[in-house]
Amino acid sequence: MLKKVLIANRGEIACRVIRACRELGIATVAVHSRADKDSLHVSLADQAICIGAGSNTDSYLNMANVLMACEISGADAVHPGYGYFSERARFAEALEAIGVKFIGPPSTAIKAMGDKALAKHAAIESGCPVVPGSEGAVPDETAAAAIAEEIGYPILLKAVAGGGGRGIRRVGNPSELANAWRTAQAEAQASFGNNEIIVEKFVEEPRHVEIQIIADQHGNTVYLGERECSVQNPRHQKIVEEAPFDRLPVEVRQKIGEAAVRVSQKVGYVNAGTVEFLVDSNFDFYFLEMNTRLQVEHPVTEEVVGLDLVHLMLRIAAGEPLPFTQSDITLKGHSIEARITAQDPDRDFAPSTGPITLWQAPCGRGVRMETFVYSGLSITPFYDPLLAKLIVTAGTRAEAVRKLQVALDEFEVGGIATNIPFLRRLVAHPDYVSGEVTTQFVKRFLEETPV
Repeated sequence: MLKKVLIANRGEIACRVIRACRELGIATVAVHSRADKDSLHVSLADQAICIGAGSNTDSYLNMANVLMACEISGADAVHPGYGYFSERARFAEALEAIGVKFIGPPSTAIKAMGDKALAKHAAIESGCPVVPGSEGAVPDETAAAAIAEEIGYPILLKAVAGGGGRGIRRVGNPSELANAWRTAQAEAQASFGNNEIIVEKFVEEPRHVEIQIIADQHGNTVYLGERECSVQNPRHQKIVEEAPFDRLPVEVRQKIGEAAVRVSQKVGYVNAGTVEFLVDSNFDFYFLEMNTRLQVEHPVTEEVVGLDLVHLMLRIAAGEPLPFTQSDITLKGHSIEARITAQDPDRDFAPSTGPITLWQAPCGRGVRMETFVYSGLSITPFYDPLLAKLIVTAGTRAEAVRKLQVALDEFEVGGIATNIPFLRRLVAHPDYVSGEVTTQFVKRFLEETPV
């Protein structure tokens, strides 16, 4: 087993990984910015090292400082969480160069799946259905127009190196293409340092369904069911996620799971990862991308399969084989996660900062909280607005939805604005309650009931 793990992250995911390490008897090292000196992950870890000033570029994205913290602490492994360096092949290679284990996939797999064009090639070669469109980066607007004419409008322009909903533009007709092309390229360059774009057919009213896979270093890859993540804001950022997708036919669940495994094996994937798909009204599915890291929404999978994904990641990094096979995986019950953010719905979801004067989180049977927040903590403007993840689990989806509604009603935060009032309205909407949602649900909800 690993002896000491440095967590190259902050917030709730840093706390989550630290607790998992402690449960396995592994010493932990927290890194933090000066702005995060009072954050919960700093006090939970066995050792804490300041890696810079408040901004991400000065601290959590300062690779030299993070690597120096590895040297100072003597950590033998690094867990990257999600975001930051979790999908940076160069970081994994840098750790390998100093003899520190990266708790994640090989850098070759990160490179293959971090480039949407390469990922699409891998999917095609593994026999996985893909959305019609370009197989690689499109050289210019003229080429994009030719592809659009061939596959038909509407189309999506997507950053090759994209993620988090950035560098994506829907184009409904030829007159919109020029402006959308320039905007997508500029956003891709600013967000990822790479302005290459691929073109795909826009799938009307799809579901966003993702498959959790786990793979050891001994050639074993298993899929752990699916998550339904269609409740997204207009910028393709997830708001509410659940497992399983209760309307998915059993035979489709097996086919999409096996497709995810094939794609993962094609790139030599090891450790936890997620293969994302679009699923249409006929339950035909199309490869979207692969996230080569732990997902924000991983707890709902843990709840329905009865496994701890972070424990598994640590054990796999230590060289242990998976303690189960595909036939051992069964799904039980229904779990939903709502992301609690420091955003003001009344001001177009602008970030909200300042000291938290009240933190009254819900609790009870089937209610789980993942957070770094406590009353008195000051929320700074430097980081992602995610404060907590509220996870509820029950026997059926209907029971889980009602439990989520009750938990949100119980949740009170003072001192800053949050998205909780918005979430209360969202999950009470008849379409959400009935499960009649697609990736366009939130857009229509905002049009019907503007905040």
